[in-house]
Amino acid sequence: MRCLIYSRVSTADQHYENQITQLTEYALKQGWTVTEVKTDTASGSKSIDERQGLKEVFQLAHKKKFDILLFWSLDRFSREGSRKTLEYLTTLDSYGIQWHSFTEQYISSLGIFADAIISLLSCLAKQERVRISERTKAGLERVKAQGIRLGRPAIKPEVVQRAKDLRAKGLSYSSIGKEMHLSKARVYQLCQ
Repeated sequence: MRCLIYSRVSTADQHYENQITQLTEYALKQGWTVTEVKTDTASGSKSIDERQGLKEVFQLAHKKKFDILLFWSLDRFSREGSRKTLEYLTTLDSYGIQWHSFTEQYISSLGIFADAIISLLSCLAKQERVRISERTKAGLERVKAQGIRLGRPAIKPEVVQRAKDLRAKGLSYSSIGKEMHLSKARVYQLCQ
């Protein structure tokens, strides 16, 4: 069987090469021929349009350029939730492409319980993304409680006044922005 390997990491300081090495070794042990390797450095919650590697996987699948998609784990494939993940896997099925998770051998179109396991694990992956978001929000609340100001630094009152004065003289928001090294939108906000 012709095998396409898909690997995803969330940030540039992570290395998908580790995944690719083990996935390639596994594929060869199965007697599969690795024809392509596609990668993404992006959050698993990003859509297919925001992950070029995954987009290419589906383009190649549509053209039947491989027989089986091998990925590290379901959360490396997608964290968009059960509905979207199942849509991806169903699309692969409709193209006649099988799929298999290296670390979760039971997540595979090669097995008889694929649909039930996929649904459950997709929900768990989405819940993990929600928990990460909740931890981030809790961290921001803690920082706020410590009196640390978050967001864009405050504009000094004299800068606001200067922008208003220039506007009163008839200068456009763009002209004021260029002179003060601010965006047109920021000047508009200051002058309100």
